[in-house]
Amino acid sequence: MPYMIILIFFLLHWFLSLFSQTFFLHRYASHKMFKMNTFWEKFFYLVTFLSQGSSFLNPRAYAILHRMHHAFSDTEKDPHSPHFVKDVWGMMIQTKNIYLNYSKYNVEPEEQFRDKYPCWPLIDKIGDSWITRIIFISFYVWFYVSFATAWWMFLLLPIHFLMGPIHGAIVNWCGHKYGYSNHDNNDHSKNSLPFDFLMLGELFQNNHHKKPNSPNFASRWFEFDPTYPVMKIMHWLRIIKIRKT
Repeated sequence: MPYMIILIFFLLHWFLSLFSQTFFLHRYASHKMFKMNTFWEKFFYLVTFLSQGSSFLNPRAYAILHRMHHAFSDTEKDPHSPHFVKDVWGMMIQTKNIYLNYSKYNVEPEEQFRDKYPCWPLIDKIGDSWITRIIFISFYVWFYVSFATAWWMFLLLPIHFLMGPIHGAIVNWCGHKYGYSNHDNNDHSKNSLPFDFLMLGELFQNNHHKKPNSPNFASRWFEFDPTYPVMKIMHWLRIIKIRKT
């Protein structure tokens, strides 16, 4: 099957990038659901940079926006609610503009959103460089030129280029528009079965907004958060220490 190399490469990039986003950016940087020592923090910081590649998201800016999202969920002050924009592209542009203000320190967040974020200025500077982004993009293009066996495979390249923002857009658009609710959170958050598995638990938005500090995004017997067992294993191995909720 000649297309398998491309498929495996795409899936590896998709899930490694997504794991970095849900594990490091979301559950660690934004919510501090667990602790880790300096070595492991830098290790996962580097993994996040390498896996997100050309779409690397600054952990500090990500954490600020996500905390704003919880505080102002589905109101006009929410940085990425799907209910005040025309389409998903408009939501992505709005999120990008707010994100850049914080990543470039153009504005400071409100007091309630300030905290000790994971920070590695060298990686932040490298990850935000257009030279770095072009190097990653060139690698993705080279890989497809070398191994793609059909023209339609090249249609996957834009997803590689914007992997991080695409994951965020899927979660914030679908997770606040489609699915069912276990809890009344005074917002439009939803659980989007069965697609939550493809998003490593991120689409259990309704559950997460009810219990924002719970490391397990699933709450009913038929729900499964794939990231949580990985965190339990890391806790057992003493790589991280899950906070009691």
